[in-house]
Amino acid sequence: MRAVIQRVSEASVTVESKVVSKIYQGLLILIGIEEDDSEEDVQWLSGKISRLRIFVDSEGIMNKSIQEINGEAIVVSQFTLHASTKKGNRPSYIKAARPETAIPLYESFVKQLEMDLEKKVGTGIFGADMKVSLLNDGPVTIIVDTKNKE
Repeated sequence: MRAVIQRVSEASVTVESKVVSKIYQGLLILIGIEEDDSEEDVQWLSGKISRLRIFVDSEGIMNKSIQEINGEAIVVSQFTLHASTKKGNRPSYIKAARPETAIPLYESFVKQLEMDLEKKVGTGIFGADMKVSLLNDGPVTIIVDTKNKE
């Protein structure tokens, strides 16, 4: 699983001119799922994101997690995070999981993150043409990959 995590002042997801999720201070999480991802990846990634200290404390230092600031989150599935641009100019998405694998893992990730954060998490609509709007705070953008646990 690969996630692009953006600290936001606000974010929203719109599908067919209808806002399906909207948050204020928190995280917009774009998540890409590979065919060989598993529940172990779900557990690790959710835990890492929920404990990631990227919010500022009273000293202005990034020292607080989303849990500590009682922040909100939106999770948006994005298969293009697994694009390969090695050959030619048209990306290949061969590593991205097929829907029958990706949808259950995406839903499991959302549920796990809700448990870790102890609150409801906003989502997009899997497979829909979504318009994602955000006000990146910082900007702070971090990429985390369960296959490369740095």
